[in-house]
Amino acid sequence: MPAPSEEELIDVIETAAESAITALFREHPEHFYYCSLITTGRRILQHLTAWSEEALDREVAKGRSREELRWSYVDSPYFCHGEEFFGEARRLFTERPPMDSASVDRWNEEYDFRLRCMEEAMKILDNKGLFGEGEKRKNIIINVEVMPPDYTNTERARRLNPSESLTEWLATVAEDPDEDDDDYDD
Repeated sequence: MPAPSEEELIDVIETAAESAITALFREHPEHFYYCSLITTGRRILQHLTAWSEEALDREVAKGRSREELRWSYVDSPYFCHGEEFFGEARRLFTERPPMDSASVDRWNEEYDFRLRCMEEAMKILDNKGLFGEGEKRKNIIINVEVMPPDYTNTERARRLNPSESLTEWLATVAEDPDEDDDDYDD
């Protein structure tokens, strides 16, 4: 059986992410400023994370630091929201070539493939207006991020967002390309 194609993965990720994000926005009618798909070094699992101004204020009221929380994917109360929608995407990723290949070139090729599919899915959702339009769209940063973070997160953020939306994000969390650990394969 052939591995799932790029088109198949994009479609399944788009459907899953749209369902999860739509449910998040419906269940929590707040002012979201950050929404990202997060994945680990093996690029198998995708998790939705997001922050709203209201959620950030609630967490800060508990005595936590606004600066430390603002872009923290894992500290968000919405981390892993809508996990139930990603089952098919995860299944298809397991049908792709394994990420533990002895060939660095094949590993990198599969790595790029998986992230490209996730990024394209977010781009399609943005083009559909899921994150708003006009001024409203400028108020939310969307991304596809790997953890631990590397410079490719910054590259994807630049491709997925209006440049004027990224000022604070770039100043506070963007990764320096000279500090990347390119051989991370957790």
